Amino acid sequence: MAARKRNGRKTAVLLISAGVLLALFLVSLTLGRYGVSVFDVARILFYRFWRGVGLDSVWPMAVSWTAKAEAAVVNMRLPRVLVACMVGCSLSAAGATFQGVFKNPMASPDILGASGGAAFGAALAILFGLSSALITVFAFVGALLTVALVFLIARRAPGQSTVSLILAGIMIGSLFSAGTSYLKLVADPSNQLPAITYWLMGSLSGTQRSTVPVAAIPMAIGLVPLLLLRWRLNVLSLGDSEARALGVNVGALRTVLILCATLVTAASIAVSGTIGWVGLVIPHLSRKLIGSDQRGLLPCSMLVGAAFLLVVDDVSRNLLATEIPIGILTAVVGAPFFIWLLLRKEKTQ
Repeated sequence: MAARKRNGRKTAVLLISAGVLLALFLVSLTLGRYGVSVFDVARILFYRFWRGVGLDSVWPMAVSWTAKAEAAVVNMRLPRVLVACMVGCSLSAAGATFQGVFKNPMASPDILGASGGAAFGAALAILFGLSSALITVFAFVGALLTVALVFLIARRAPGQSTVSLILAGIMIGSLFSAGTSYLKLVADPSNQLPAITYWLMGSLSGTQRSTVPVAAIPMAIGLVPLLLLRWRLNVLSLGDSEARALGVNVGALRTVLILCATLVTAASIAVSGTIGWVGLVIPHLSRKLIGSDQRGLLPCSMLVGAAFLLVVDDVSRNLLATEIPIGILTAVVGAPFFIWLLLRKEKTQ
């Protein structure tokens, strides 16, 4: 009876989280300098789907909105809202995975230096005067190369492999951060340096329709295995010896989970810049909501993370006349919230 009650509560939390995310998704599409009602947003999206599957020629829909409203929703706001959800979902999933794999509540998506490598790649592309698409590619490749180098060093280092991975990630991340600082030093202060600085603060202002599939493909490749293997994270939490006794190949499982989490982290950083705190704070909040069982924690973290970054992006693009970088807002919200979580945990002990 108790187990059934817990499962019912977890299901309710997931359903409520999904409902809140859907509501925020629709509301976000209404926000902007050109106002569009939530009913028009729903009708525009349904009309696009209706026309996309070819039913408009059979049962035509009456168009009650302006072409300007449709362009604002479909071409400008929808790609950005989708990418905000995808990035928040991916960073939160990566954070929950890393915290489970390393059994460390302070682990975050950039623990293996992916942020440092992505920042260096993006800064290098900006220094060369490349397009925004190539900046994304350079950031993605830089993140993956950094993590590959971390794995290579950790494999050759003596001692415990998990500790070697973390130490190598800190070292290589610091090295690439130094490289980024040097690129900022030699960059043109009139245009290149502001562009590098703005990218490092994190933003979705450059999101286009083409950004969605570019980000969605690597994110899907990483998130699907994480969801399928999430129950094995519970086994890893028992310890390596117990996991091996249950027939789990600990080394292979840990490698697959780390690679998948790194892939979604790299894809997120490549399209949004450096955004901190999401992958650290959201898994802790999700544990308060649904518990530590990874079968529920991982999907809950994905839903809550998507909703959180969506709200932050809405504030970023609507609060002031000029857009506020997302990285600033996530730090302003995330740091005090994490302190509150720590103090609340301390009081309950």
